[in-house]
Amino acid sequence: MVRSASRPGVPTMTASGSTIAKPEAGAWRPASTVAVAADSRSGGDRELVFEARGLCKDYGSGDVLVHALRSVDFTLRAGEFLVLLGASGSGKSTLLNILGGLDVPTSGTVHFRDHDLTAATPDELTQFRRDHVGFVFQFYNLIPSLTARENVALVTDIARDPMPPEEALALVGLAGRLDHFPAMLSGGEQQRVAIARAIAKRPDVLLCDEPTGALDAETGRLVLAVIDRVNRELGTATAVITHNAPIAAMADRILRMTSGRISEETRNARRVPPEEITW
Repeated sequence: MVRSASRPGVPTMTASGSTIAKPEAGAWRPASTVAVAADSRSGGDRELVFEARGLCKDYGSGDVLVHALRSVDFTLRAGEFLVLLGASGSGKSTLLNILGGLDVPTSGTVHFRDHDLTAATPDELTQFRRDHVGFVFQFYNLIPSLTARENVALVTDIARDPMPPEEALALVGLAGRLDHFPAMLSGGEQQRVAIARAIAKRPDVLLCDEPTGALDAETGRLVLAVIDRVNRELGTATAVITHNAPIAAMADRILRMTSGRISEETRNARRVPPEEITW
């Protein structure tokens, strides 16, 4: 057997029989949580998962300088379902990438619980993404030569406390597709495999960038129902970005972005079930 030299820890078997070192317990974990005021929907105290202040992100320079984010303040609480609305180029994806540790701001701060992500090293951001964040993108990014089970196992083999791939796939309604390759699955099923892969590590946060953008309305509602179920049953803080305004009805809170700024914030008195949403 071959052990990974990149990280110390206890090795775990992969599907191919090789071993990958699991992260050490307690590595880059928050030392404490942040007490927050009562949430207006539940009436209870809800932990502040993300807090960003004065986020700015610039691309280019001189005459081609683009201000993707302009002094954005943002919060996301434990168990909350947030929808970010806005046209293409409004800054939604840039904000999501910074929250997920895929990009860094030009200025401002972003905290995950009591950790300042803007002060984290590249290695710490990698560990943050691996341990705490699940990503779902518009395109599924599945490996064609691996089955649904094996695509999910790519994450569970290196996660700290994962659920079995079979459990994650059952949660998204694919218990009968474990050994199917991506080419044997519909677009909606492939997106559900991607969601299973994202949640199998039991992330604190699920970040979804246009998860229904490549799907028809009927299939899109099925995918949204899975994301809604993950949020409700697992309590995963969830942020979904979309240009599709009707999707906002299923959220606790909606932020609308315009030209790199949050231009409007609203709350829903009732979360509409995904199957009732039409577009």
